[in-house]
Amino acid sequence: MSAPPIKRYGRGHGGTDGQGRSKQPVALGSFVDKILAEHGVLDQVRRMSVLDVWPELVGEAVARVTHARSVEDAVLIVEVRSSPWLMELNMMKGDFVRRVNEHMPETPIERIVFVQAETE
Repeated sequence: MSAPPIKRYGRGHGGTDGQGRSKQPVALGSFVDKILAEHGVLDQVRRMSVLDVWPELVGEAVARVTHARSVEDAVLIVEVRSSPWLMELNMMKGDFVRRVNEHMPETPIERIVFVQAETE
């Protein structure tokens, strides 16, 4: 019993599947982006990346006293360790919004809300 013949295509292994769909490989990221966009959540998912890069965007001193907690619509929620820092950071809010939006210009945030962190 012999193995079935291997189909070979031209450059890039192109061709179609008989229903007009391409047989070329598709990057998983683009597939996921398409599904997220179809469900209207792609921008929100992209905005969530700020949670991971917050420390680099704000610097070591601010990162020590803050925690980027969530993104709700286009609003970044950041917990702050103490009241004095909360007041200080509220005065610097515009600078932080600018830094975040420079990092992710395709999905900007509208504002940052600093909240007092709950004590344990």
